[in-house]
Amino acid sequence: MSDGMVTGGQALIEALIANGADLAFGVPGESYLAALDAMHEVGDKFRFITTRHEAGAANMAEAYGKLTGRPGICFVTRGPGATHATIGLHTAFQDSTPMIMLIGQVAADQVEREAFQEIDYRRFLSEVTKWTAEINDASRIAEYVGRAFRVATSGRPGPVALALPEDMLTHLVKAQPSVPYTPAKAHPGAADMAELKRLLDGAKKPFVLLGGSGWTQEAVTEVETFAAANNLPVSVSFRCQDRFNNDHPNYVGDMGIGANPALVKRMTDADVILCLGPRLGEMTTGGYTRLSVPVPTQTLIHVHQGAEELGRVYQPALGINATPTTIAPLLATMKLANAADWAADTKECRASYEKWQQPTAIPGNVQLAELYLHMREKLAADTIYCNGAGNYAIWLHRFNRWRTFPSQLAPTSGAMGYGVPAGIAAKIMYPERTVIAAGGDGCFMMSAMELATAARYNAAVIFLVFNNSMLGTIRMHQERDYPGHISGTGLTNPDFVKFAESFGAHAARVERTEDFAPALDAAIASGKPALIEIMVEQEAITPVATLSSLGKR
Repeated sequence: MSDGMVTGGQALIEALIANGADLAFGVPGESYLAALDAMHEVGDKFRFITTRHEAGAANMAEAYGKLTGRPGICFVTRGPGATHATIGLHTAFQDSTPMIMLIGQVAADQVEREAFQEIDYRRFLSEVTKWTAEINDASRIAEYVGRAFRVATSGRPGPVALALPEDMLTHLVKAQPSVPYTPAKAHPGAADMAELKRLLDGAKKPFVLLGGSGWTQEAVTEVETFAAANNLPVSVSFRCQDRFNNDHPNYVGDMGIGANPALVKRMTDADVILCLGPRLGEMTTGGYTRLSVPVPTQTLIHVHQGAEELGRVYQPALGINATPTTIAPLLATMKLANAADWAADTKECRASYEKWQQPTAIPGNVQLAELYLHMREKLAADTIYCNGAGNYAIWLHRFNRWRTFPSQLAPTSGAMGYGVPAGIAAKIMYPERTVIAAGGDGCFMMSAMELATAARYNAAVIFLVFNNSMLGTIRMHQERDYPGHISGTGLTNPDFVKFAESFGAHAARVERTEDFAPALDAAIASGKPALIEIMVEQEAITPVATLSSLGKR
């Protein structure tokens, strides 16, 4: 500071702190040196976690947003840094996660010359952000940052990107006041709730589907109270399994990829569906086939925090613009007229779910379902489970149970490489909680370099690497659609145990089911990042199908 003046970099960090930010992830770049210097000046008030790749930084910021409901912050440099990080913006956009990406930019006198690493981010990122802007005047930093927080958290949450010209960050300006942001949340009206009750009161086979973002543990508990009081069967959308305690007698399973056929039938047979939170996207609806488009045969009550999502694909009988946290307290006190009539049906749905969770045998010496049953019994209810994309996740989603919120970090965008950085972010934020990051050998290797980040910050994540030496999901599709025509899906892997040990991590290899329990115990006892490589037969492609059987269908 000089005579009450601050640099743009200092104004930026002060504006972030004023809005409650205390942590950012990133890869340092010369384009925002002034901001890095300002971080140094504020010390512990604002931590900067250095990652080894911008995709890792962006995924960590996205995971932060999922866990807290507050915008995850990441810093990346211009050009290659921003393009690397775009995957995190896409995940945040599709998952409705609040996030702010701050991008170094070329100096103002170099714009439109295709200067070194120059990109116009307002055009480049328009499809994966709610708002992208460039701050060209340092005196407006607090204005832009305050707006970024409000846009990221209001309505349907999502990512925002702000480009920071490097000369702007060094300009001297007056210190700028900033009022901490308050998200604008939609609330249901009395008429909305009265009509919701009227429609449910007339139901013979109601069905509740939860999902989306904007939840808190309090809202989850309130919806559990509502479901229990009214004997309602409750399902969740794709990769939103922590929105309802899976041990609760009213929980009946997830409506994701490979959903229980009996559960899908129960939803399609329903006469009234209360959909609270999810967008009703492709994965939850089975490619838009589980509910007819645009008007479902069921009476659809759709509650969503973004007004623009109501009727976007499915035209509801009743659309309510509200967040989970504003409608859940009202549901918790609601008593429906025919609740007693639904008890037997809900009990039957629950029994079907528990049957669906019974272990299925797969080829090979490692029975993956048994591993998750062991973790359910061994690990605390607040354990955080993370994953990216791949067939390995089918076992996690089917056989695990989530019992607290938030405890599931998984990209509904289907992004590979997400689980490792998400797990590291979770462990940095909640060092007292167990964090499991599951990944196939293909998924893990897309962010394996972040083991260095885990080691640097002593993030004692337990990484499970399911190794079948192939990209299993694509191989599955190949065998189904082009039997015997294998192309591009084979993998050559490192020795994962030695790889992890080279970072100072604890590591072990599991080749039999009975090897897993002691390996998990040792990983926990090590008190440091730990990797367990789990050898999986290629034939074990899903819990219900072998690889060689796919081409015969």
